[in-house]
Amino acid sequence: QVHLVESGGGLVQAGGSLRLSCAASRRTFRMGWFRQAPGKEREFVSSVGSSGGRTYYANSVSGRFTISRDNAKNTVYLQMNSLKPVDTAVYFCATDTDGNGSYDSWGQGTQVTVTS
Repeated sequence: QVHLVESGGGLVQAGGSLRLSCAASRRTFRMGWFRQAPGKEREFVSSVGSSGGRTYYANSVSGRFTISRDNAKNTVYLQMNSLKPVDTAVYFCATDTDGNGSYDSWGQGTQVTVTS
C-alpha cells in the first residue's frame, strides 16, 4: 500500500493560481489528479507517466493546468493557473502502485475554492 498526502489547496480569486503537491511514500507508476465538486461525480483532471512524460489533461483544464513529477521526492505537482469558480472542488491524488494500469491508491483530498 502506498500512502499519499496532498497539500497546497486553499482559497483563491478567479484568475489566480495554486500549486498542489502530492507526496507518495514510495516510487509508483502513473500518478494522477482527480476532482469532485459538490453534488457531482469525481472526474479526471490530469495524469503523468512514471518517467514524467506522457501527460494527459481533461479538456476543461488543458492550457491552464500543468502536471509534473519529481521522482527523487516521489512527488507529483499540479500547477493551476487562470483558475475559475468552476474549478472549485476537492482535488484527489491517485496512483498506480504496481503498473497494472489502474489507480489503486488515493489521497484524502485537498479543497480548492475559487471565488468570483
